[in-house]
Amino acid sequence: MKDKLVIFWFRRDLRLQDNAGLLHALQSGYPVLPIFIFDTAILDQLPKNDPRVSFIHGSLQEMDQRLRNDFGSGLAQFHGKPLEVYKMLMDSYDVHTVYTNHDYEPYALERDRDVRNFLSQRGIGFEAFKDQVIFEKGEILKDDGTPYVVYTPYMKRWKAVFNQERNLRCYDTVPYLQNVLKMEHSPSCTLQEMGFEPSNITVPDAMLDSDLLANYGNTRDFPGLENGTSRLGPHLRFGTVSIRELVKQSLGKEVFWNELIWREFFMQILWHYPHTVTKAFKPKYDRIPWRMDLKDFEKWKTGQTGYPLVDAGMRQLNTTGYMHNRVRMLVASFLCKHLLIDWRWGEAYFAEKLLDYELSSNVGNWQWAAGSGVDAAPYFRIFNPMTQLQKFDKDRSYIQQWIPDLQEFSYPSPMVDHKTARERCLQVYRKALA
Repeated sequence: MKDKLVIFWFRRDLRLQDNAGLLHALQSGYPVLPIFIFDTAILDQLPKNDPRVSFIHGSLQEMDQRLRNDFGSGLAQFHGKPLEVYKMLMDSYDVHTVYTNHDYEPYALERDRDVRNFLSQRGIGFEAFKDQVIFEKGEILKDDGTPYVVYTPYMKRWKAVFNQERNLRCYDTVPYLQNVLKMEHSPSCTLQEMGFEPSNITVPDAMLDSDLLANYGNTRDFPGLENGTSRLGPHLRFGTVSIRELVKQSLGKEVFWNELIWREFFMQILWHYPHTVTKAFKPKYDRIPWRMDLKDFEKWKTGQTGYPLVDAGMRQLNTTGYMHNRVRMLVASFLCKHLLIDWRWGEAYFAEKLLDYELSSNVGNWQWAAGSGVDAAPYFRIFNPMTQLQKFDKDRSYIQQWIPDLQEFSYPSPMVDHKTARERCLQVYRKALA
């Protein structure tokens, strides 16, 4: 007869310490089998040298190594459809409960529902916990119980509730890690076995030192500054750092905090309004007749628009998987307003390229740029790429880094005239929204 155990399913929480669901599993009274599933429904849509897959794979190997060396265990890794993997696991083990942490995206909710139903038919529990945010779902609502759709009041309520509760409990797993299941060999998958190859783009280490936090308000808008931002995006996205730890470290640093709160604002928007993934939050904006111009889109994608700050941003993205936030706003505005190309095309391209791609923030920010989202920039606010360059890269350090051909004949002339494009945009928007 097989001994009973519980499973902990890693997803967007790739760390052993301060992990809510993992601690609950370790305290269950049963040995814990830690698993990760490389989900083919997600992986099959990705390029074969996707740096995010390399990063996830590397993070899992580190955890596996630690569990092997310190506890004679390991992290079991599978490649396939989650439901199929669970069917196989139920044949191999006598499982009491599956523990995991909440995931809020539409696909994840569907996946979890299917797994929960399957387990429930076999009398097996499925327990999920809040881990990747401070406040989730409907925890921050207006007085009338409806969701916030404007950032500033949401942020104020978030801070008020936080200051009241001050609940930054650390889920200290270390004293309980000996409760992991002892395994001679745990299943694993190499990148090659899954049809992937190592990427030459690597995820930079996160930086959150006191200097960065102290100067963040002054440095975060200037893309040419080497250490002006934290590079935390991918680490938050995949949970290699704990949000509670970050909030604790940045207590009292309001500008930095506000950025963390934007992330949770967009997450709760996606939770309450899942249709915004494909449709405008403000329905009338879906009446805009976008120019589906593939040639123009290609110039934008490859950083050949003739506007240096836009091109530098796109070239940085294509080379490193990262783009400075200030520049993200400009390139998104340029695509939607100057070129009148559907924000969904830009959102999909960012989804393919960004190391820190997060569905809720990506959709939220693209809809902001197009004017169609919650708390959006009004449609008549159209960034001037040359003014933005003067303001945020005056010494041209960012431009020089990414556009070495700026003074060459090969560098293109502006693909559209700013004034003409602005007038066209205003006309098209006005007519569609009338």
